[in-house]
Amino acid sequence: MYGNASPFASRAHRASHLYNKVGVETDVLSASPHRLVAMLFDGLFDAMNQGLGAIHAGNTELKNRSLSRAVRILDEGLKAGLKLEAGPLATDLRDLYVYTCGRLTHANLHSDASAVEECQRLLQPIREAWASIAPSAAHARAAA
Repeated sequence: MYGNASPFASRAHRASHLYNKVGVETDVLSASPHRLVAMLFDGLFDAMNQGLGAIHAGNTELKNRSLSRAVRILDEGLKAGLKLEAGPLATDLRDLYVYTCGRLTHANLHSDASAVEECQRLLQPIREAWASIAPSAAHARAAA
């Protein structure tokens, strides 16, 4: 009705963004540790998909923002949350996260879609494995 020129359009967009942000914050506050990691994977893949789309569209600003966000999720979220004393699996995951951070940084610098796709292929099995243990994690938490 009003189009993009309407002052109501930007207000509605801000309200929608704020509503979504509150929803995510509520999820984070009430989420189990398992769900928090699943949310990090969701955010990571969302950021990689946005970055890939931005590369294909030639949108440098969105590419930079999205791929930088993906690297931060990997480094400050997934990698930082590993307990390396837990054994070789945690060390292997750390090494994978370090490698994919490097590849995503390369993708960002060189607009290399194949590097983003490589990271998606490498991380998808980890994401799926994490999702598959959700019922076990919930059951273990309930038993404790």
